[in-house]
Amino acid sequence: MVSGLISLFLAVLATAMPSRPIQVRDVDGKPWSLLAPAGNQLDLVLFLATDCPISNRYLPEIKRTCEEYSSRGVRCFAVYPDGNDAEVIRHRQEYGVPPTIPSIVDRDRVLVRTVAPKVTPEAAIYSQAGRLYRGRIDDLYIDVGRSRREATRHDVRLALDAALRGKAIEPSETEAIGCTIVEH
Repeated sequence: MVSGLISLFLAVLATAMPSRPIQVRDVDGKPWSLLAPAGNQLDLVLFLATDCPISNRYLPEIKRTCEEYSSRGVRCFAVYPDGNDAEVIRHRQEYGVPPTIPSIVDRDRVLVRTVAPKVTPEAAIYSQAGRLYRGRIDDLYIDVGRSRREATRHDVRLALDAALRGKAIEPSETEAIGCTIVEH
């Protein structure tokens, strides 16, 4: 019981602690400061893989979400744990990912180590105060290879709505289903 409470306290503390900004460059060479947005902004960081069919299936929803929330202070970033700039640029063109969603190749795995995603696609939401949410985009996938006709719970949208209203996000962590991010 006590160890469970300590684990819960540490998890809450880690989530609530302000993040240090991480400096990165997107595949177009533009510098960005991630995970500690200014003021009332939010960073929505989406871990993707060029060769993951589940990531690719989510791209239309990712584009819609980013487009709908950008006017409300949400900055979207596509982070690729593997690959190179040319592959990511080709992937972005093939799937119509707009330049308003900067694409970042996480060569040194700094974002992977900081955010700790397990699969692609996986989302994380950060405010100036730190991480608010990490997990699935929605519940479309029941398991790898098994999906619903359509999602019944849109976790990222619910989390963004709550954060933008200054409310707690419940749950603040969900299990994403996708392609495993292999440790290097």
